[in-house]
Amino acid sequence: MVRVFLLLFVIQVVLASLALIDCLSTDKHKVRGAPRFVWVLAILLVPLLGAAGWFVAGRPVRAGDAPRPAAPRRGPVAPDDNPEFLKSLDESTRKQDEELFRRWEEDLRRREEKLRDPDPTDAPDRRPEPGRADTTDRRPDPDQTA
Repeated sequence: MVRVFLLLFVIQVVLASLALIDCLSTDKHKVRGAPRFVWVLAILLVPLLGAAGWFVAGRPVRAGDAPRPAAPRRGPVAPDDNPEFLKSLDESTRKQDEELFRRWEEDLRRREEKLRDPDPTDAPDRRPEPGRADTTDRRPDPDQTA
């Protein structure tokens, strides 16, 4: 019988200690039911009932225990979750891509036309000077220098 009373006493002390630590570590503005000092007195003076009362009625509601709203929130959503925003991004990206592609094609056509029909005014005069051979090496000939 002594063992049973000893076990119950240890359970009561552990429960009161946990309740007291939890009560003292909770923000004073989040405590429910009564001010924090009242809960501390209840836990210390009436250990079993005070601790049980703290865990049932005084402890703040955790996020997981809070009642859930009946309907989903209709507030702002993140941009990557908003289908309208994603659609507008897709449209603007598509328009930019089409414009870039159009400019590339236009540039390619212009370059191809230039290669097919070179304009004689664009190219510099490459005719050799009279009396000189057309060479890419323009260094003076050592035999002709004097």
